[in-house]
Amino acid sequence: MHQPAIPHLALADPDIAGLVEAEARRQFEKVRLIASENYVSPAVLEATGTVLTNKYSEGYPGRRYYEGQQNVDPVELLAVDRAKALFGVEHANVQPYSGAPANLAVYLAFAQPGDTIMGMALPMGGHLTHGWSVSASGKWFNAVRYSVRADGPDAGRADLDEVRELALKERPKLIFCGGTAIPRTIDFPAFAEIARESGAVLVADVAHIAGLIAGGAHPSPVGYADVISTTTHKTLRGPRGAMLMSTAEHATAIDKAVFPGLQGGPHDHTTAAIAVALREASTSEFSAYAHQIVANAKALAEALLERGFDLVSGGTDNHLILVDLTGKGVAGKPAARALDRAGIELNYNTVPFDPRKPFDPSGVRLGTAAITTRGLTPELMPRIADWIDQAVQAAAKEDDAALDGIAAQVRELLAAYPMPGWAQTP
Repeated sequence: MHQPAIPHLALADPDIAGLVEAEARRQFEKVRLIASENYVSPAVLEATGTVLTNKYSEGYPGRRYYEGQQNVDPVELLAVDRAKALFGVEHANVQPYSGAPANLAVYLAFAQPGDTIMGMALPMGGHLTHGWSVSASGKWFNAVRYSVRADGPDAGRADLDEVRELALKERPKLIFCGGTAIPRTIDFPAFAEIARESGAVLVADVAHIAGLIAGGAHPSPVGYADVISTTTHKTLRGPRGAMLMSTAEHATAIDKAVFPGLQGGPHDHTTAAIAVALREASTSEFSAYAHQIVANAKALAEALLERGFDLVSGGTDNHLILVDLTGKGVAGKPAARALDRAGIELNYNTVPFDPRKPFDPSGVRLGTAAITTRGLTPELMPRIADWIDQAVQAAAKEDDAALDGIAAQVRELLAAYPMPGWAQTP
């Protein structure tokens, strides 16, 4: 059952309580490979459900617009201090509600509507908020988009020659590096040199890899990027929230953009949970966890390659694997749905230069943060790759019985691996 228990919710609203319990069981019984998801610790989970959710705290510590901040101010200051210490930054703002508003705050701080901004194109692995056409960032700014290399030894990796050429030609106010489907190490020094040469502010969006950076399993953008944007979940294993970090030079602009520029009162219960997650991420145990995420991803990538899967860029350096299923004779969406039935949760995803539409793309995206939290190790990755292979073949044949058989095997394996937020009933 859900842990901590939810007796008051069950009494007040059994419909919602039943769905929460069902979701907890679903998370326990699935190999969760969605690259942007994880399991929070019991402490983080408890913090999100505290009476801090009752409080309004517009403003910043010591400069609030509501009274009664005697306990809230220290909570936010703890979160800020822990973020600064963990990532080695001069300034941190822990108030953004999520990653997209955090990135919009960066635009508000450094650009005016119509200015030129630059980011990786969404189909190449970038994020909606890096200037894609359907996002406010693409509608309000002149968005210039860079790609990945199409072939050669660096195929699937950011085309830094193109980045430099575009930056020098277009002179953007902002350059975003990072994204949502990038399986390789981000070359922060190279991006920093391009930004310096073109006169742009460099923004590193490390939402996916923040936990790896904190744990020393991925290079840090600190010292290269003027601003760092991140969510606080994914590999960082915190609640659904976000942070902006920067040099002291940009602190005031960032803070004014977040409040009052884009939002009102912060979610104090989330701030507390962020503080807890940051404390957990400062431990040696978390560092070992971050490196284990990468080890699991590399082992899973190798096992998929051995089974004939086409991986974008040929593998991974972090937690994320992007698979082009064209050679398997099945598209990303039916494959993802079949895998979900088979007890393996991931998402369909475009791949670079994808000829298919974004809502029916050629690929799937997977990551190893959540299964690493459960305690799975590289030795188990070939078994997961086998199940993925079998499920993809079953999807091509529409063989539901085979998918149900895989799901039973998945449940049997995962029964031995505890999940934060779930307790087996006797």
